Amino acid sequence: MTLPPSTLKWWQRGVVYQIYPRSFKDTNHDGVGDLNGIIEKLDYLNDGTPNSLGIDAIWLSPFQRSPMADFGYDVSDYCDVDPLFGTLADFDRLTAEAHRRGIKIIIDYVPNHTSDQHPWFIESRSSRTNPKRDWYIWRDPKPDGSLPNNWGSFFGGPAWTFDPATGQYYLHQFVKEQPELNWRNPEVVQAMLDVLRFWMKRGVDGFRMDVIGLIIKDKDLRDNPLNPNPPANLPPNDLFSRLLQVYNMDQDEVHEMVRRIRSTLDEFDDRVGIGELWGPLDRWVRYYGKNGEELQLPFNFRLMQQPWSAQAMRASVDELEAALPPFAWPNYVLGNHDQPRFASRFGGLAQARLAGMMLLTLRGTPTVYYGDEIGLENGVIPPEKIVDPQGKNLGAERSRDVCRTPMQWDSSPFAGFSDVEPWLPVSADYTTRNVAAESTDPNSMLSFYRRLFWLRKGSPALFGGSYRPVDAPGDCFVYWRESGSERKLVALNFSAKPLRLQAGLSGKARLALSTHPDAPAGVTLDALELRPYEGVILDVEG
Repeated sequence: MTLPPSTLKWWQRGVVYQIYPRSFKDTNHDGVGDLNGIIEKLDYLNDGTPNSLGIDAIWLSPFQRSPMADFGYDVSDYCDVDPLFGTLADFDRLTAEAHRRGIKIIIDYVPNHTSDQHPWFIESRSSRTNPKRDWYIWRDPKPDGSLPNNWGSFFGGPAWTFDPATGQYYLHQFVKEQPELNWRNPEVVQAMLDVLRFWMKRGVDGFRMDVIGLIIKDKDLRDNPLNPNPPANLPPNDLFSRLLQVYNMDQDEVHEMVRRIRSTLDEFDDRVGIGELWGPLDRWVRYYGKNGEELQLPFNFRLMQQPWSAQAMRASVDELEAALPPFAWPNYVLGNHDQPRFASRFGGLAQARLAGMMLLTLRGTPTVYYGDEIGLENGVIPPEKIVDPQGKNLGAERSRDVCRTPMQWDSSPFAGFSDVEPWLPVSADYTTRNVAAESTDPNSMLSFYRRLFWLRKGSPALFGGSYRPVDAPGDCFVYWRESGSERKLVALNFSAKPLRLQAGLSGKARLALSTHPDAPAGVTLDALELRPYEGVILDVEG
């Protein structure tokens, strides 16, 4: 479905840039990034000129009060800023400065669980008769004294912890310091909707909703069935992967809660709901709602799960396009704070350039993870410096620390991120792979991304046009993006070999952008030559 450019919402037209605040910029000399560091770098994101990235919205991973058992995803106060990152006044200033530059603010909303230090849970665990007891999910042991059911934690071990003082178990599908809220309790629902209102009144434009599909569990908390084909070489404590996740997530009743959340967003003008969701496509697509009354953007992670193959990428895109109802707007992401860096995952910087061009030219809203624009690869974290609970509990190969290393701003000690040792080690290549060095190199990854961002921003075909794939030989993904009289052809060579594109196309075209800086400006469609890992965006007449 093609919409007139003038009717598109900001979250449809724009590019979202995810910032992991701990790792972006430290201004108070403690080795951890903060809100003032983000303010300091807003002009890098968008100063209104092509010297910046031209970002339209930033998504901030958690900065609310937290004991940091899971680095902010264990919230102890939803309506305050953790002192590690600053103050509410700092957040208000960040919002004002971002809005002054035309940048929208999206923040993380963690509805499934709180910290065990949250006042709600402290009350809940104080006694079985406390009014907030039912705000969390408590269950007796089975008659034989065993766990209430067989559910496992994402981070290893069982999803239940026993509380000796009250003689019951509480549910946590992450670390034990993250007890799960009972969204079947109307008081919980009201309190959590009020959290949304609190931040929207402060100017927040949208929310990325953490594990939103988990907030409603099977009413009877039935055992999950065994996974008949579990992944090989699982750690002994990975109970989660040994089960099929049938009763702990994606229950039909969750959609009523998502509609309640959406109606709360709609109390304010032009706000967006983005949901972290997995699962089969036919289940995932339901989170848009029957008529668009649920999430505007259920996060689509499918490209991250594909092998490095044009056929696989096209199949994933085409399958998504076919599944979307007419009102639904697609979205794509290749990296985030939970996944290895795609420059490492896909094999190198040449592949990363090509993947970036794909991400920014498909129909829908792209989300870019901080540092991908300079080609950050996985950090090297010595075992003794692993801090991620997933890596500590399930093994170094599962650590998410590798994608959370500090942003590399310049070649000074600690990459200009801080003037003291950061919370995670800076990558060894920081003296050459940094914003300052790449800003002065017209052939750098950063220079390429800036051109790509601004090309997309000025092209109705790219930010809002239709998508039409073209059958092409070899390992090549080719598609049209069209809006009105504007026609752009995107051709992406996923192969390490040169490719002569023979796709039944003819006529002349002008090169708008190539992943290779020395590409010729004039091309003929019936003799289009693509070098290894080269992608091109072509302006085509007629």
